[in-house]
Parts: sequence; C-alpha cells; structure tokens
Amino acid sequence: MTAAPRNPILPASGPAGDEDLLEARRDLAAAFRWFARLGMHESVANHFSLAVDKGGRRFLMNPRGRHFSRIRASDLLLLDADDPDTMRRPDAPDPTAWHIHGRIHARNPEARCVLHLHPRHATALSALANSRMPPIDQNTMRFWGRLAIDEGFEGMGLSDEEGDRLAGLLEGGKVLLMGNHGVLVAAPTVALALDEMYYFERACETVMLCYATGRPLRVVPDAVAERTARQWAAYGQLALDHLREVRAILDAEEPDYRD
Repeated sequence: MTAAPRNPILPASGPAGDEDLLEARRDLAAAFRWFARLGMHESVANHFSLAVDKGGRRFLMNPRGRHFSRIRASDLLLLDADDPDTMRRPDAPDPTAWHIHGRIHARNPEARCVLHLHPRHATALSALANSRMPPIDQNTMRFWGRLAIDEGFEGMGLSDEEGDRLAGLLEGGKVLLMGNHGVLVAAPTVALALDEMYYFERACETVMLCYATGRPLRVVPDAVAERTARQWAAYGQLALDHLREVRAILDAEEPDYRD
C-alpha cells in the first residue's frame, strides 16, 4: 500500500521519528526513480536532497555515482550541513552536491527539498542570452514572478562560496534557472518539488518549441499571468496527488525503491 505523501519536520533523533524518516526516504527515492523514467537525469550526476530536522540543516542526499534508476530509500546519505568532515567520510557525497546542497540547507531552512537537474529543455533555455520564461500557456504562467535566473556561471560548484551565491539567489522560494547549467528547484515538500520540476521542464519544452517555429509568441498580459500563477499556487492538492500516483506506479513496477 502506498503511504500518503508527506514531508514532516522530523526530530533530530528518537524512535518517534523513525516511521516519518522512512517515509521521507521513500518519497525522495521515488523522485529519483521517476525522473530517471522521464529521462531528466544525466549519467550518474545531478542530486536531490531533503531536510529532516526542524532547522533544515540535517538532510538526506543521494550517494556519489549511483544511477537515479537504482536509488533505494536506504541508499540515501544522512548529512549535516554543519559537519566540516563530510567530504572526508568514506562514503562522501559528490563534491558539487555537497557544496551546493549543503550551503542551501545551511542558509535556507525553508528550502526543505532541493532538486537539481540538467533536463534537456530547461538547459536549452538556460543557454539562451535571454533565459526569461514568456507567459504563453498555463504551465509557463505557473512560474510568473517566481523564476530567478543565475547570470553568473563561472564553472562547476566546487566551493562553499559558490554554494552561498546560489543559496542567495534562491531566497524567497524561487525556481532557479542556472545559466549555462540547468535548473534547481527548492520547495517545502518532496511532492511540491517533484511537481514543480516536472512542470518547469514541460514549460521550457513549450517555450523552446515555440521559439523553434520562428513565429511571434502569443504572450498574455502581465495581469493574466499573475492571476494564473495565483491559481496555480492555490492548487496544492495536485502535487500531493502527483507524488501519490508516482509511488503507486513504482510500488507495482519497481517496489525495491522502498527498501
């Protein structure tokens, strides 16, 4: 049976949090499996994380070098953003994952679930001189006023300074389109983060297809885009339903994600 998607604020330790922590692991493992199915992963790169304490500084993250399609709940590392010895652990995470996610969780406690991918259409949009998202359909309007664009790419995120820079761009709960790089989504729950990432890539696909025609875009007025974005924000049950159905499919077809 598939548990209802949730993202509790878990206690730092103690038996009362064991079941919640297990379900948090399963939610995040399901997200890895699903984005692999959608072809939005890249080799054994990219990384997801999920805060599991009230302060948001203890978090789960995928181990280095593990393909998204093989991630299980028990594979996820439990890390502490304040632990200076993390990269000296025998099971140390990917360095870019640590410097980016570690600093985001250290600085932004509201960014509880952080997903970073290089999906085809979002990455293509990030490579354009103008990476803004025009409001041309419901999906693109979902991100009206909430899309931050990083114009400062200078190489891979291999320092705390780079992680701090990216964390600063995310303040306010925005989706971050990382220029010349990919996309990063931060949300309060796994369900919302998964839903945001899915719809953002779909929105980018529409934009890039429209640009490819070379014909003028049908851009709606700002007021319409803003109204539609508010309507999306009030449609929170969609994300819960989305993750519930993802887990139901995986329960039937790839149940080892729960292990």
